[in-house]
Amino acid sequence: MIENNQAPLIRVKELKKDFGENKVLRGVNIDINKGDVVAVIGPSGCGKSTFLRCLNLLEEPTSGEIVFNNNVIFRDHKTATKNKIKQVKKQMREAKHKGENVEEYKEKLIMLNDVLEAENWEFLRTLRLVDNDEMEKPQGDVNAIFKKYQAETKVKIKETKKQIRIAESKGEDITPYKEQIEKLKSDYVLQKSEERGIARASKKNINKHRQKIGMVFQQFNLFPHMTILKNITLAPTKLKKMPKAQAKALALDLLDKVGLKDRANDYPSALSGGQKQRVAIVRSLAMEPDVILFDEPTSALDPEMVGEVLNVMTELAKSGMTMVVVTHEMGFAREVANRVIFIDEGVIKEENNPKDFFEYPQNPRLVDFLSKVL
Repeated sequence: MIENNQAPLIRVKELKKDFGENKVLRGVNIDINKGDVVAVIGPSGCGKSTFLRCLNLLEEPTSGEIVFNNNVIFRDHKTATKNKIKQVKKQMREAKHKGENVEEYKEKLIMLNDVLEAENWEFLRTLRLVDNDEMEKPQGDVNAIFKKYQAETKVKIKETKKQIRIAESKGEDITPYKEQIEKLKSDYVLQKSEERGIARASKKNINKHRQKIGMVFQQFNLFPHMTILKNITLAPTKLKKMPKAQAKALALDLLDKVGLKDRANDYPSALSGGQKQRVAIVRSLAMEPDVILFDEPTSALDPEMVGEVLNVMTELAKSGMTMVVVTHEMGFAREVANRVIFIDEGVIKEENNPKDFFEYPQNPRLVDFLSKVL
């Protein structure tokens, strides 16, 4: 792991994802630092791709926490404890119906409600809605504190709007005030959702975060009716409001770096699978992301095309790009990644540097997995 005193670029805590009764992710915990190249390996169906899709909320987690660039984009801190409370209440009703002693269940409920209260106060501290002295001996109603700060935030929004009108009348730059409004609105959404125990960035802010989280899919997902150049410039011009000339120059420069500048005016149907995937990587890079997520980027390619895509990814890693790569390419994981994690049954069962991961695996399930793929 890269030594880094700063907060991680991505922090994931107790990430869970259910599809009905199918529990795909059962509690994933990981910090990803700026500059990390994390290879994610594991058997089919273990939750690798779901984990990746949860990081930018293409799949909404069932519970847990995701923090990106010090911004909470998802947090659900009550669901797990509330579900336990429901389960214990159900068990208590069944025991009572059978005439059994329910004191044990009552004690469990008291303990779980204490846990729920502690979780509330912990997240108040995380949001800095109470100071550390209050947190030592919490006083008052948690929801009342949320409502108090929601009201204060609404007042601040009104005051800032007033400052904008005054600045406009004087012909002054109102950009700082607009940025302040966006921050206050984001805080308000977070405070409202925290009151319910589930924090999500607003839709607008999720999209803003996604602009900094690139994604490369298995199947390229290029628009077939657009030229390669248009596929790449579409997002920067529409989402980042980048001038068309600047977006075009950036696209051509990136295409040149992956050896496809001469194909800029072609349509995706004219390209090989390897070329399409290189274009997909360029499209992601054109948004100038802080991290790129790769979901098995070579799995849909013919064997002879795999190398050209891996070469581009290797150069990206050398440039310092933060990358999270779900892959079956063990050579890439061994040679390019600085961290390798093994997911099985919805949890990370082992994490290590590539040398120790492949040469000295500790988890029996990983030992068995590697014996079949190496």
